[in-house]
Amino acid sequence: MADTPAPRGRWFEDFTVGEVLLTGRRTITSTDIVNFACLSGDFNDVHCNHEYARSTPFGEPIAHGPLVYAVGAGLVYASGVNDGTLLALQGVDGWRMLKPVKHGDTIHVRSTVEETRASTRPDRGVVVLRREFVNQRDEVVQELRATIVYRRRPA
Repeated sequence: MADTPAPRGRWFEDFTVGEVLLTGRRTITSTDIVNFACLSGDFNDVHCNHEYARSTPFGEPIAHGPLVYAVGAGLVYASGVNDGTLLALQGVDGWRMLKPVKHGDTIHVRSTVEETRASTRPDRGVVVLRREFVNQRDEVVQELRATIVYRRRPA
C-alpha cells in the first residue's frame, strides 16, 4: 500500500483564540448565479428574473445565500487549512445574510478563532470560528459561527 502524504492542514493545536485567518478572493458572476439555480432548483425571481429584480430594492438579480456560503467554503478549502485535518463540521449557528451579493462582487472569508476545546476523544479537538463573508468594499455580507472537529497531533 502506498504511503499517505502528511496532512497540510492545521491541527487542533495550531489554532489560537483571537487568531484571524483570511482566504483568497473570488468574484461572483451571473453564470455562478444561474448555475446555482440549476443545481439547487431555486429559480426564485429575485435570483433569475432581471425584470422582477429591477423592481426590488436590489435593482438586479442577487446571489442565493447558500451560493455565497458554498463559494466561501470553497475558498476555505483552497486555503488548505482543513486539508487532511478536518474531521467533521458539527454545526453552523447564527447564519445571517446581511447584504446582497450581486454579479461582479468579489468575496473572501475572514475566520476568527473564538474557542478551542479538547474533545472527550484524545485524537481530536473542537474549534469554534466566527466566519465573515466579506465583499470588495470590506462589508460583511454574511456571518455565522462554525463548530468544527479537527485532528490532534499524534502523541
